[in-house]
Amino acid sequence: MAGGGEGGQLISCHTIEAWEEQLQKGNTSNKLIVVDFTASWCGPCRIMAPFLAELAKKLPSVTFLKVDVDELQSVAADWAVEAMPTFMFLKEGKIVDKVVGSSKEELQQTIAKHSSGSTSAT
Repeated sequence: MAGGGEGGQLISCHTIEAWEEQLQKGNTSNKLIVVDFTASWCGPCRIMAPFLAELAKKLPSVTFLKVDVDELQSVAADWAVEAMPTFMFLKEGKIVDKVVGSSKEELQQTIAKHSSGSTSAT
C-alpha cells in the first residue's frame, strides 16, 4: 500500500501509550530514532521545530519523535531531560547519543554519524 506523501514525518507523542508504541516500532525496525524533547514555552525549541520537520522529510530512514515535556513529564523524568531542547538518539532501544541545545549543525552531524547505514548521495 502506498502511503500519502513522500519522505518521513515528525511524529508527536501525546500519550505514554503512543510513546511506548513508537519505541517498540523502533526497536524492531533497527532504524535510528531521534527524539526531540521540547516545550511549548521554549523559544529555541520553536526555532528548531521547522528544521526538524524538514530533516524528517529528507530522511525517511530515520524516525523522528517529538515529546512535550509538560505533557509527558514522567517520560522526561525517566530520560533525565533537564534542558530544552534535548535530542536523544536511539538504536535498538538504547541511547547512542544526545544533543542538548539548538545547534542545527550538531544535530545534523549526529544524525549523519548514527544513520551511516542509510546514507544517500547528496
